[in-house]
Amino acid sequence: MKKSISSKFGDKLINALYAIEKAGNALPHPAILFLILCGVTLVISWIVYSAGLTAIHPIKKETIETVNLFSVSGLHIILTEMVKNFASFAPLGTVLIALLGFSVAEKSGLIGTLLKTLVLKAPRGLIIPAIFLAGVLSHTASDLGYVILIPLAAMVFHSVGWNPLAGLACSFAGVSGGYAANLLLSTADPLLSGISQEAAKIIDVNYVVSPLVNWYFMASSSFLIVLVGTLVTNKITIPYLGTYKGDAEKAKLEEPTAIEKKALFWTGIVFLLLVGIMFLGLYPESGFLRDPKNPADVLHSPAIKGTVAIIFFFGSLTGLTYGFVSKTFKDSNDVVKAMQDTMATLAPYIVLVFFASQFISLFNASNIGLVLAVHGSEFLRELGLGPFTLMMTFILFTCLLDLVIGSASAKWALMAPIFVPMFMLLGISPELSQASYRIADSVVNIISPLMSYFPLILAFANKYNPKAKAGTILAMMLPYTLAFLIFWSLMLFIWITFELPLGPGAKLWFTVPQ
Repeated sequence: MKKSISSKFGDKLINALYAIEKAGNALPHPAILFLILCGVTLVISWIVYSAGLTAIHPIKKETIETVNLFSVSGLHIILTEMVKNFASFAPLGTVLIALLGFSVAEKSGLIGTLLKTLVLKAPRGLIIPAIFLAGVLSHTASDLGYVILIPLAAMVFHSVGWNPLAGLACSFAGVSGGYAANLLLSTADPLLSGISQEAAKIIDVNYVVSPLVNWYFMASSSFLIVLVGTLVTNKITIPYLGTYKGDAEKAKLEEPTAIEKKALFWTGIVFLLLVGIMFLGLYPESGFLRDPKNPADVLHSPAIKGTVAIIFFFGSLTGLTYGFVSKTFKDSNDVVKAMQDTMATLAPYIVLVFFASQFISLFNASNIGLVLAVHGSEFLRELGLGPFTLMMTFILFTCLLDLVIGSASAKWALMAPIFVPMFMLLGISPELSQASYRIADSVVNIISPLMSYFPLILAFANKYNPKAKAGTILAMMLPYTLAFLIFWSLMLFIWITFELPLGPGAKLWFTVPQ
């Protein structure tokens, strides 16, 4: 019997993704890629300098000349600025501090118990929405959702008589496909906003991009992911996978123990106390968390400026409470070890940051980014593309790039110095550029073979279907990618149409000073 049209299309799609995987695997490690780009920047700076390429600064109205870094003076810049480039790289400190707080909450067992409780306590009819919500919230603890929630969701589906692969698919979609959505701040917020700020300074040296700039949009996106993901799971994934006929044994799902419940109770008390302190410090105009010189301006108060520090205190204090009550922490040495273990896992990130910071600094020093931004914005302005069309083109381009470069931070460090200033000159704020990027980066994660957790997902699938391969995962996840891309883009269209703020003090538009 001949294959159906849909089957042939599916085979072609999977073959195309395999080809993408092969091409992506041929790329060097992102750190080495940035090292290569540093060399490329030196050569290009010499070429454009020799060609006499210039532009008129849109604010200062003066001629911008490219700087030849492939020279003795360029060597001096490399030697004298290397340490400063790395130490002053905006995302580095914020990510390290935020993760120190999260490490205590994660290693104490607090995050894992919360996720398990949320899924296990949900009524049968709310299991799927609960899994998506847990997936969205799991980003608060970095990548914990991949390790805990995804196998847990498969077990839950199996225990209630559903296909466990459907549980794996919907939890993977919630954790990875909804990566940019969260009701709370995640470690990605300070990381990406720091890179956006570095890029925005190409146009405006005083521009500040806080970790909160996408919060309104991303918090609202959480409900979109839950709703759309639940719909796709019920209407497509479960019917597509059908009844599970494998012989995997149903695992017994354990409720939180008495001591875990006690620890959760006292952790909740501490959390409410911290929220109360925040309220007392911010609500009254004379609050101690407001700026005494300008108490009416909450958006520029020490509390908002110190968002990363607040994340640290919330994560560490709730984690300490849970850890000592539940006995996962015996003494202060356990707490310090939890922090040390998390810092050890950041070694690849720190190496990546070193090379990324050098590339961004050299790229900025060469003035190539600013010249490209000026000429690129003039070209796009002549095309007459509206802001939504422009952002959709940017989203689709990012989706394609995401298939060969998996790391969200590495990709944004590569793209931001070019696109953020270019869009700023077109009146689009760095906050909107970042929000658009995060949509694209999220939706492709679940079908990208280069996604770092893809092999782990395949290992989980093999527990229930030993014959499952990469194509099996791609076929399950493609409906989520398409649905998220369509509905998330529509949501962005609504945001742009009604000019809604993306976060506290974060506007859609940037006004170029005259």
